[in-house]
This record gives sequence, structure tokens and C-alpha cells, in this order.
Amino acid sequence: MAIFIADPFKLPDRIAIVGFGCAVAFVLHLLGRVRVEADEEGLTVVNAMRTHRYTWPEVIDVTLLVGDPWPRIDFSDGRTIGAMGIQGSEKARAARATAELAALIHERGEAREN
Repeated sequence: MAIFIADPFKLPDRIAIVGFGCAVAFVLHLLGRVRVEADEEGLTVVNAMRTHRYTWPEVIDVTLLVGDPWPRIDFSDGRTIGAMGIQGSEKARAARATAELAALIHERGEAREN
């Protein structure tokens, strides 16, 4: 790519352009890998910078309020994290995914009735 950059750009400019392109690709990779996965053992929340793994008894509730960028997951120790894998801007799809996750939490998590 840097080979095809116009002649007025010298080596430092070319390096900066390639570096900027790599930085953009890295940020897009971080944002593209976000997800929320539920399995028999618990919940995995992959946000842009960190991956969190929780067992079902640790999870209390999930809420997605109108206008929120993503749902918030509440835990038995008082912590709350955002689940970037469910995008609030996808209105109906986000509401459906949050409802499915809430049903799983109610079935398997701390909130279940004995």
C-alpha cells in the first residue's frame, strides 16, 4: 500500500499513513469481536478490551433501558458491566436478545426461584 502513495509523500509520511491504517484496523477488530455467549456453565461477555467469564449463580439480572447503548448485567457481588455484544441501537433485535438473556438468567442464575 505504501508503495502506491503519491511521490510528494516521503518515507515518514508513508510510515505514518500505514501506521494510521493499522491503528484503524486494530480498533475495528476490537469492536468487531464483542459478543455475549451463554452456555450450560455460565455467561461469557467479550467487550472491546476484556473478556469476562461468569458462572450462572453470579448473574442476577440484565437490563436494557430505552436509549442505552447496550444492556447492563448485574452480579451478586454488586458489580455491573455493560454487554457491548448486544447493541441498543438495534432496537427490536436488542430487546429480543436481552429478553432471551433475562430468561436464561431467571432459569439458571441467582434470580431463579427454588
